[in-house]
Amino acid sequence: MSRIGKQPIPIPTGVTVKVDAGNQVTVKGPGGELKDSFSPDLTIVVEGGQVLISRPSDVRQHRALHGLTRSLLANMVTGVTEGFSKRLEIQGVGYRAEKQGNGLLLRLGYSHPIVVEPRAGITLEVEGTTNIVVKGADKQSVGQTAAEIRKLRKVEPYRGKGIRYAGELVRRKAGKSKAGG
Repeated sequence: MSRIGKQPIPIPTGVTVKVDAGNQVTVKGPGGELKDSFSPDLTIVVEGGQVLISRPSDVRQHRALHGLTRSLLANMVTGVTEGFSKRLEIQGVGYRAEKQGNGLLLRLGYSHPIVVEPRAGITLEVEGTTNIVVKGADKQSVGQTAAEIRKLRKVEPYRGKGIRYAGELVRRKAGKSKAGG
């Protein structure tokens, strides 16, 4: 039995979990509504204020899906109650971010500013001029949006300029050394 998959998912007050035919799960809460469909091989049951997931056999694929499904459902419940966030830092002379409507206006050393529009259900915030916070209920969308923003100007290893996750360690390389002569 999967150690993760067999753990029940507690449903907090104010959150409703609904399982439709074909394992289509809808989670509603104060932070919004999330829908996802899971493998029809697994059995998802809501009883006694918690969600239980069981698998039909010990086939390798069922074992793998058991823990994955439990983790994804737990993330959905956490997302509609607390939400998820990723912090990004911008480092570099003249690099900055500013709020523009729902999106961001980024100046990253290119000849033009870059406008970033968020996905549905994602909010972008700017703290100061060099910190960006990506928030939302869907953990996957938050991570994907943060990765797309980071990809606009990856951290270069010589001077450390670019967009990085908060607390990310960037290995610095030594530059060219002067030839002896």
